Amino acid sequence: MEVRPPFLVSYSITTKCNLACKHCYSQATEEAAPDELSTEEALKLVDDLARWGIGLLVLDGGEPLCRDDFLEIVSYASSRGIMIGVGSNGTLMDRGIAKKMLEAGVQSVSISIDGVNAGTHDSFRGKGGAFDQAMAGASACRAVGLAFQFNMVIRKGTLSQVPEMLRLAVESGANAAEFFDLVEAGRAKEQCLGEVLEPRERKAIMQWLAQAQIDCPILIRVPACPMYPLILKQGEIRPKHFPIEMLRRIPYYNRGCAAGMPSGYLVVRANGEVNPCMLLQLNLGNVRNKSIIKIWQDSKILAQLRSRELLKGRCGECQYKVQCAGCRGRAYERSGDMLAPDTGCWL
Repeated sequence: MEVRPPFLVSYSITTKCNLACKHCYSQATEEAAPDELSTEEALKLVDDLARWGIGLLVLDGGEPLCRDDFLEIVSYASSRGIMIGVGSNGTLMDRGIAKKMLEAGVQSVSISIDGVNAGTHDSFRGKGGAFDQAMAGASACRAVGLAFQFNMVIRKGTLSQVPEMLRLAVESGANAAEFFDLVEAGRAKEQCLGEVLEPRERKAIMQWLAQAQIDCPILIRVPACPMYPLILKQGEIRPKHFPIEMLRRIPYYNRGCAAGMPSGYLVVRANGEVNPCMLLQLNLGNVRNKSIIKIWQDSKILAQLRSRELLKGRCGECQYKVQCAGCRGRAYERSGDMLAPDTGCWL
């Protein structure tokens, strides 16, 4: 039986990055990896995605602006009718670059802000001055009319800063605030030990974010925490500044972990390897050898992820296993089993 394509495909177009972030899920480096997809291979992937009819392609990295043919890939994907988002650290963006991105077809940019001040952000991102440069990048987007959001990692070191981080996003003109629940995957396994939230801390900050959404003028999203929408629904949260239907755009709303799911999420790494999620780094195949559509349809790993009845332990017994399913990436990193219980859940 044919499985509906994902809504979102994230393509990490390079492992090259000008920063050295402690949590980097791509384990980016100063130089591009020698096995990255060529321009021709990248455009072939875009052709497959266009034929497939995905809703959104996010180009990230590494730092996507470090790749010389970045704008060429954007322009081609846009010409094929694909909606384009970009995940960037923001440090390489000025008004000129932002304007070129807008003209090439970029519709939104996610700028990483990992603290409310330079001290917190720069120490996490591995480079002095990164905070000021990222904020300048956000200002450049705002100046040319390129929509942007802030992507912010929630960890023990920033837990107390979350209210101010949300305020910073609103005051900077972001159209959304995306708080990533830190998972020990990629480089985070070595450099973020002790930074992951405890279940009680996770529950408390998710309850705070849900209440904040009532008065917040922009949408709050929380990747890697599929329990968050349960709080929104159980608390009957109704935003004052936009229709409640907008909350359904939040990841996992009504369907749980989106990794490898129909109308969900899929990742292509710089070398063409396909993973269910940036946090669930299982090799499903490579687009160099097999089309992404065939990988999606034929993968036994994805077939298991889509079968919620296979979930084990407390996730398998939970009344919310279809609506939530737990974070499969966190389950895998903690146990080596993608179907194991999510130990980060407070339920």
